[in-house]
Amino acid sequence: MNFDKELSTRGLECPLPVLQTRKAMKSMESGQVLKMISTDSKAMKDMEEFSRQTGFPLLSAVEENNECVFYIQKK
Repeated sequence: MNFDKELSTRGLECPLPVLQTRKAMKSMESGQVLKMISTDSKAMKDMEEFSRQTGFPLLSAVEENNECVFYIQKK
């Protein structure tokens, strides 16, 4: 999937991945896509909730090799 910015939150625990994602999204333009990588065990649930609360579409959320990879689009 194409993306405009990548954010690694590897090694960070909740709520830091969500807070850093929110900060990264603020610097992006509408329509751009953020790739966020997390090792937090709660990341799947947290990012689904982040998407619901902000209205930013969660385009993809997959877990592979003990990492969660998310693609989030700024509305």
